[in-house]
Amino acid sequence: MAGRSYHHGDLRNALLDAAEALIRDRGADGWSLREATAQVGVAPSAAYHHFRSRDALLRALADRVIARVGEHLSDAAAAAHGSLQQPLIAVGREYVRWAVQDPAVACVAFAAGRTEPAARICPHPHDVLAAELDRLAGALPASARPGAEFVIWAAMHGLAVLLADGLIRLDSPQAIDREAERVLSAVLTGLAAEPPPSRAWPVPRSAHSEALARHQGSPDLASTR
Repeated sequence: MAGRSYHHGDLRNALLDAAEALIRDRGADGWSLREATAQVGVAPSAAYHHFRSRDALLRALADRVIARVGEHLSDAAAAAHGSLQQPLIAVGREYVRWAVQDPAVACVAFAAGRTEPAARICPHPHDVLAAELDRLAGALPASARPGAEFVIWAAMHGLAVLLADGLIRLDSPQAIDREAERVLSAVLTGLAAEPPPSRAWPVPRSAHSEALARHQGSPDLASTR
């Protein structure tokens, strides 16, 4: 069996590719680890050198997909031109576009608790959002910055899910892009005009922000990252 794995080359990534293709074809629950190995052309026991179960394979795939999305969002921000808000609008547009075009994989990638707790995903979409918001420091009130990435994520993820589920319908990919731009522009305009709150806003957290805070040894970090 070791010979078959070696002959195949990068078995781990081949299994991840097979799982991703099966998810697009059948959804998250419509396939087995045995089927993934059959797609690759190795015996089921070969997969156990890399993944002890189908769930382990799904968690590793989620890590890979989220890192890939982070790269796309980072590239979209870097390519944006115009106002200070344009990179963040581009990030939101790219996120919505991806989630609508690849809904089954998006659903798996962002399922609660799907990623490995100790995974270091770089670039993580959350960090891309945070970095772009930090670049807007002069355009946002200081009181609006803490947790602003969660406000933006709620807007762009909410639009993506509504579109993917068919609860909002638009006629073309161009219309989806325009709707994403409108939503993100409205949110950023609202943040820029937001008066200081009479009492502190709630402190949102995610699995990633909590892991980042633990890694950097600062409990307060979760409130801003």
